[in-house]
Amino acid sequence: MKSLSLFRSRNGRRWGFTLIELLVVIAIIAILIGLLLPAVQKIREAANRMKCSNNMKQWGLAIHNYEGVYGKLPPGGKMGWNNGGNPNPDTGLDGNWNSDRGSWIVYSLPYVEQDAMYKQLKALDGSAADPIHLRPLDPTSPNQPFLIKFPILRCPSDPFEPNMNTSNYVMSIGPQCAPSNSPCVQPYYIYCQPISQNLPPAPAITNWGYDWSPDHGNSWSSSDIRGAGNRLGCYINFAMFPDGLSNTIFVGEVLVGQHDHHWDGSWANFNGGNAHCGTNAPMNYPSTDRNGCNSSNTTTSFQGWNFSWGFKSQHSGGANFLMGDGHVQFLAQSIDVRTYQLLGCRNDGVPVSPP
Repeated sequence: MKSLSLFRSRNGRRWGFTLIELLVVIAIIAILIGLLLPAVQKIREAANRMKCSNNMKQWGLAIHNYEGVYGKLPPGGKMGWNNGGNPNPDTGLDGNWNSDRGSWIVYSLPYVEQDAMYKQLKALDGSAADPIHLRPLDPTSPNQPFLIKFPILRCPSDPFEPNMNTSNYVMSIGPQCAPSNSPCVQPYYIYCQPISQNLPPAPAITNWGYDWSPDHGNSWSSSDIRGAGNRLGCYINFAMFPDGLSNTIFVGEVLVGQHDHHWDGSWANFNGGNAHCGTNAPMNYPSTDRNGCNSSNTTTSFQGWNFSWGFKSQHSGGANFLMGDGHVQFLAQSIDVRTYQLLGCRNDGVPVSPP
């Protein structure tokens, strides 16, 4: 076979490679690229996971600073404020679901270098000197601060709609009961109830130290709330974690496209999914069908709240969690179900350390 000339030497002889030799070189380069790509992807994911962890640490500092100032956690969400009903004595709120008082992210803004945005939110309808009494947010108005996104809201590993003004970080409701929207199934409802509530054919479970709780954490009373947050503005402080802050999940990850409240909401809305995830559902359970529950998607719809309201991430094998003492822990999705529920519950009387 004739060689392919690369250049001519002084004595007139041709130097070059045969076609076969060039093909071999190309093949070797292709193999090397194939070997390097997974390594590059692993390095990129490791960097994304670290960035995600650092985001959560900043939220942890914000929560601690807020509790230090106001003596309670920022409310997971807050709604309803003296609209003619009988206000709750602890919160001054009366259950008006159309009165959006913001998410825990809103109340944490001054502690993540977003004080200007928080002041803008407070001034939407006039003065509001008390941050606990934030004026109603109006999602229908253009050019609102809560339409703005900022870096620590999103985990870089979740590629879904990166420009959507929502967040990958959710305050935990722990092992709170979360029935699905009908006709979706609710196979994990048993984990929120004591033995006395486990009706056949649901398998009996050992009493894990917590009792039945109102569905979705819809209660004004802190005694009804299993985790660190809920969306109604319930009063919870560090003293209400007898199991230990380091043993209790405060915030976990969610995948925006697999949670219907995130899909429709904003990081600022009390009902925008920011306090809507718990430990009943297995970690990283896929709820990928973005249609309402119907006969064909009873186990995959993002309105199947019993499984869609679980923590999820794009990190291989698990997800990042912010624990109550401020440290971030990566938990494997293979975690023992009992251990997972106990880490989610703040007062089960059975303190367990993250594995």
